[in-house]
Amino acid sequence: MSLLAGFIETIAFLLNLVIILYIWIIIARAVISWITPYYYHPLVRWIYRLTEPILRPIRRRLPVIYGGMDLSPLIVLLALFILRPLLVNSLLRLARSLV
Repeated sequence: MSLLAGFIETIAFLLNLVIILYIWIIIARAVISWITPYYYHPLVRWIYRLTEPILRPIRRRLPVIYGGMDLSPLIVLLALFILRPLLVNSLLRLARSLV
């Protein structure tokens, strides 16, 4: 395996890991929003700080749903579930073609 192929394969695995971790962070944010969170807790602030830049633009474009349900985490999760295999598999295919 060439050095470049190994590097691209490593990037693919790291990208896969980052996307999976972000999926779990968004799920945690959704669960936290169902309960009454202590917003000043460092972990809750950290989760909101990581997810808000992605969720805010989507929330602005979505219409308000009866009951105040926020669908932006669902939209982001759906996008990540679609993009993860596309990006990771494309990088892995590229790395294997360089062997």
